[in-house]
Amino acid sequence: IGATPEGKKELVGFQVGVRESAQSWHELLAGLKARGLAIPPELAIGDGALGFWKALEEVFPTTRQQRCWVHKTVNVMDKLPKSVQPAAKQDLREIWQAPDRATAEAAITTFTEKYVAKYEKAVSCLLKDRDALLTFYDFPAEHWDHLRTSNPIESVFATVRHRTVRSKGALSQDTARLMVFKLVMAAAKSWRRLKGENQLPKVVQGVRFRDGVEVIQTPAQTAA
Repeated sequence: IGATPEGKKELVGFQVGVRESAQSWHELLAGLKARGLAIPPELAIGDGALGFWKALEEVFPTTRQQRCWVHKTVNVMDKLPKSVQPAAKQDLREIWQAPDRATAEAAITTFTEKYVAKYEKAVSCLLKDRDALLTFYDFPAEHWDHLRTSNPIESVFATVRHRTVRSKGALSQDTARLMVFKLVMAAAKSWRRLKGENQLPKVVQGVRFRDGVEVIQTPAQTAA
């Protein structure tokens, strides 16, 4: 799913892949490029599927990466005992809801110091994607809700799974592909526009943002 400069979400690519392999993702992204996506996307949001990120670096090497906070939270929780999870989840929330990068970095440090002694695997899971989890701070604050997770895709496929699970094994691959495509297109009718569409042209034009606020270049900075 992509977004136009006017903030409208659109289905830009759809393909049957092999277990989220790098080759399958490469074919999808190369297909987008061949169909006219000549200017690389500014940012890609996804989970920890390594195949996607590897393919992205090959096809669109300048596109920045943002890891999904919903997936990351689930992954960190899986490495903690249930008794600790509620407090740890709130501590993670303090990171991604921080008003600026510096506060988020401080919250990551606090999380690390609090849990590393007993739950090193959970802390390592968080820290290995530290930079990619905070990329959204370099984009307009109006867009943060959209950039922190890949929920738009996950919610669409929840609808798809609801239907395909009931169909079980009665479909051929071609029939299944067509049904899934139709379900996605039906879901697309209810997709909401991105917030802050007035900021999108600035992102497209390469305007820089810091902690969600546009960086205004002074004449001296421009000359330098």
